[in-house]
Amino acid sequence: MKKTIKQTYLADTKPHYELLDGLRGVVALLVVVYHIFEGLAFAQATDGVGSGVIMVLNHGHIAVDFFFILSGFVICYAYDDRWGSMSLGGFFKRRLLRLHPMLVMGAVIGAIAFIAVGCERWDGSIAQEHWVMIAMVLTMCMIPAVPGVPYEVRGNGEMFPLNGPSWSLFFEYIGNICYALFMRRMSTNVLALFTLLLGIAHAWFFIGDISGYDMIGVGWTIDAVNFWGGFIRMLFPFSVGMLLARIFKPREVKGAFWICSLALVALFAVPYIPSNGISVNSLYEFLCIACIFPVIVWLGACGSAKGVVHKASRFLGELSYPLYIVHYPIMYIFYAWLIKNDIYLLGDCWAVSLLVVASSITLAYLCLKLYDKPIRRFFASRSIR
Repeated sequence: MKKTIKQTYLADTKPHYELLDGLRGVVALLVVVYHIFEGLAFAQATDGVGSGVIMVLNHGHIAVDFFFILSGFVICYAYDDRWGSMSLGGFFKRRLLRLHPMLVMGAVIGAIAFIAVGCERWDGSIAQEHWVMIAMVLTMCMIPAVPGVPYEVRGNGEMFPLNGPSWSLFFEYIGNICYALFMRRMSTNVLALFTLLLGIAHAWFFIGDISGYDMIGVGWTIDAVNFWGGFIRMLFPFSVGMLLARIFKPREVKGAFWICSLALVALFAVPYIPSNGISVNSLYEFLCIACIFPVIVWLGACGSAKGVVHKASRFLGELSYPLYIVHYPIMYIFYAWLIKNDIYLLGDCWAVSLLVVASSITLAYLCLKLYDKPIRRFFASRSIR
């Protein structure tokens, strides 16, 4: 019996939690703002005029961990009860159709942005264009670059040098594979034990500062510490999200969208916490991921979206993934501009920073409307087994 991708695609329209979509969008916007301040800190560190510590939204990088929790929650909710009529192939087709078109677009935009600035690496040397093209194709295929190889064109050790945030999609795919192959088969009790063990490993790795980063900011490069750290970093919150979906019982919570949004801003804005024998900074971030983020997801799932909140949640939810996956090539150009002009303070570049944010949102919206939705509709019209 044949099933069309249209049927497969429409099957993914199972009623969902609108406020969680909205919160995903809020966090994507916070990621963009965080990267503005990351650029200022990077410029300081590059020119040797500062510590390189991000002064605003210092913990914005754990937005990725919030995304992993949301992913585990939504995937468990959407697919746990479908495996009687859905194959492994059907599941992976759904996930590829949802994630991969924008991943490809992010690689193309990253290549265009890099070529537009003359293929200049961080050390000032020039990368050859054929290596840029190879890097683009490898990114499209989710094949990471090993630090130091010619197709690691930017020279900063990134797994995907044309579009850095693609690293989290690399681990997202691994999470999806783990879910489909064995995690979905776990009983709730076994999943709880599995999550506890992952939490212990997560705490050991990050609070013990195995990476030496003094934060939960690993996974973006492919060295051994980052790979295994990134794997733990993804799988723990992903399993937390799954467990939360399994045990979730909704209760009406008024104002959940605003409560959760303000809480996320406040959590990201806590200043850097110096170490004291252990990585206190990582301890704070671990507590956010293990304790506070699940409460925020629970509150968001309990809230209702009406009026302005409904419209905002729908818009932000649609925009969130495109914004996350296409904004960083613009950031690369912004970072290079900061370094070239010796700019280290927001007050000296606030107008350009606003332009970067506005450009990122506009680019994401255009990609959503003119590319992502049409290409998914196109594949929805093709028949598969």
